[in-house]
Amino acid sequence: VVIDGDRARLMQVLQNLLANALRYTPAGGSVTVIASRTGASAAIVVCDTGEGIEPAHLPYVFDRFYRADSARNRSQGGAGLGLAIVRALTEAHGGEVGVVSAGPGKGSTFTVTFPVPARAAA
Repeated sequence: VVIDGDRARLMQVLQNLLANALRYTPAGGSVTVIASRTGASAAIVVCDTGEGIEPAHLPYVFDRFYRADSARNRSQGGAGLGLAIVRALTEAHGGEVGVVSAGPGKGSTFTVTFPVPARAAA
């Protein structure tokens, strides 16, 4: 999968998504990364079997400093910036970011989608 952009910043997107998934996935759980291309878009999907996210919190998880559960997050650490950085860097590269979760205990799936350069889409 070919994506035009700043290699270091694109790696930061992937690293932040992986760090988030690993932070909230307990021992024995799993984290899966899938890269794919469909037409003029490339997607990176990070799925985990971790703690999941309440549906009411999903619209806000990419906001700076937003913490879905302050008690849980105090024990997990972090400043609440990782996913905001993911969104900012993804959008700076012309992409989109999204998340789905069936709720607590059901894991989460984060997807970043980027445009494929015209020379690679052919």
